Amino acid sequence: MAKVKVAILGSGNIGTDLMIKLQRSAVLELAMLVGIDEDSEGLRRARELGVATTHRGLAGLMEDACFAEVALVFDATSARAHTEHAPTLAAAGKRVVDLTPAAVGPYVVPVCNLEEHRQAPNVNMVTCGGQATIPVVWAVSQVAKVEYAEIVAAIASRSAGLGTRANIDEFTVTTSRAIEEVGGARRGKAIIILNPAEPPLIMRDTVHVFSALADTEAIRSSVMAVVEKVAAYVPGYRLVREPIFEIFDEANPLRIPGQAPLTGVKTTVLLEVEGAGDFLPAYAGNLDIMTAAALKMGELLVS
Repeated sequence: MAKVKVAILGSGNIGTDLMIKLQRSAVLELAMLVGIDEDSEGLRRARELGVATTHRGLAGLMEDACFAEVALVFDATSARAHTEHAPTLAAAGKRVVDLTPAAVGPYVVPVCNLEEHRQAPNVNMVTCGGQATIPVVWAVSQVAKVEYAEIVAAIASRSAGLGTRANIDEFTVTTSRAIEEVGGARRGKAIIILNPAEPPLIMRDTVHVFSALADTEAIRSSVMAVVEKVAAYVPGYRLVREPIFEIFDEANPLRIPGQAPLTGVKTTVLLEVEGAGDFLPAYAGNLDIMTAAALKMGELLVS
């Protein structure tokens, strides 16, 4: 069976790591890596692998003969760039997996809501923090009504390139919205921390989910099951320890600024994400989970 041809916009860390992962795909074939700097390490690595390149951005891809055969485009540039790319690619009839926080298309986390958007022309991969934590919020929402969810994503400062730093505001807004729209929380909040520790530490995520009172064993089982599903396509994704539960009643309610006191169960989940080391160091799990999830999404969309 012939592989489906795809292209990657962006020759930075994320685009280059995705390129290397695509070399192992049994479903997708990379037709071109697109950048804007002819001397970038990503384009150099692509040429070494025998992958066609252009340093003329989307225009260079569209002018190349391979563009007619490309069915799917991964956009690993920036939120601002994607807002310009999206209408052009839509007009050309190309499906898009968006790895930026632009959110032109619907938010998608493979284990949560793929089926709802399988036919969408443009799907958004939320953020690294979203891909790591929203599955946990969603898992709790499958067995209890989630009133509030808060995530804290701590990533190594070294793994935050120019694109990540330029999109910090978009990260918090996009992730918070996706916690609600995909995770099922009535209200969501996202925080990102750039950890300057040396040597760099791998990605760590803390997820706090407050829900109506429910069977904690049902919550635990749901969380454990979804973590296993994510780990199937992100091998370095794992729990630091089993979920922690706190019960709040009328005598001891949970107080969240701006909200009335809440009663129910608070589930805290501690995660870590170790990168596969395909292009980037193992501590860059924040980038690895984005590329691994995007690859999985691309393969599912064309299947």
